[in-house]
Amino acid sequence: MAFKGWEKVKIKIEGGVVEASAPLIVSASRSTDIPAFHTSWLLERLKRGYACRINPFNGKSDYISFCNTRLIVFWSKNPSPLFPVLDELDKMGIQYLIQMTLNDYEKESYEKNVPPLSERICTFEKLSGRVGKSRVMWRFDPLILSDQISARILCDKIGRIGDEIHGFTEQLTLSFLALYTKVDRNLRNAGVNIHGFDKDSISIIGDYLKVKKQHWGIDIFSCAEKQDLSRFEIEHGSCIDPELIARLFDDDPEISEFLGTGESNLFDRVPLINKKLKDPGQRELCNCIVSKDIGRYNTCPHLCIYCYANRTPEKILKWYKSRQISGDSM
Repeated sequence: MAFKGWEKVKIKIEGGVVEASAPLIVSASRSTDIPAFHTSWLLERLKRGYACRINPFNGKSDYISFCNTRLIVFWSKNPSPLFPVLDELDKMGIQYLIQMTLNDYEKESYEKNVPPLSERICTFEKLSGRVGKSRVMWRFDPLILSDQISARILCDKIGRIGDEIHGFTEQLTLSFLALYTKVDRNLRNAGVNIHGFDKDSISIIGDYLKVKKQHWGIDIFSCAEKQDLSRFEIEHGSCIDPELIARLFDDDPEISEFLGTGESNLFDRVPLINKKLKDPGQRELCNCIVSKDIGRYNTCPHLCIYCYANRTPEKILKWYKSRQISGDSM
């Protein structure tokens, strides 16, 4: 049988029969905030058994079947609309993890359309109560230094959030701002003067988080980061982490088979992760295992000024409004 990371199947759609990917793990999504804006679409797609996305690099339709799906990883700044989807996934027997980005850029208006921070913190805590703190991961992503934000101010921003939510999660993932061409253009258009992370600023942030890590009692990871931050007790992480998945879902035979999970003895299960699981569609330094993304660029009305997946804010808002009026999205 073909490897379920890239297995292909034939599916029926309204226009006939097409070839589709049938992944075991679905990402929803690195390309847009599906939980915040597209839950109705997702529920409908789950019922139909497949989704279609537009490949951002070649503009072609890409079909994804859910026939093999055992796990969905959600990415969101505002997952409060997600609860009905979780109920449906429970009925379907599909597992899920939630990567929730909790930043504090309210004063600077870098994330113009996200709910107030206090509301997002409440959502995080509510989600943790619903699914368990091991399945809700906190992201502070990206870390930004600018004319408005020094390294010490950034530490205070991270610390205030962590002091409130550390009892509701087991890990924090950090990512330094990457200045892709679109990101640089969006920041310049917004009049934001970005500062780079030099050795001093990294040391200030790293030393601060090393102390906070002990106080909070959670793990801290970096995301696709070239720098070695281990001296601050910050290790290279993977947002779709095979070891975490093996630990949480070791009673699911299909997930265990996919990961190559083995038994070292009667009492201790040890994941034997096959190298072929690394996702070739992600950056070289990304440690995530293979999944299939069902999101689409230029569909997120959060319009964060540092976003790499949005191009023209006015067109995105017009598109989203028209879709809401018609009862459709994505």
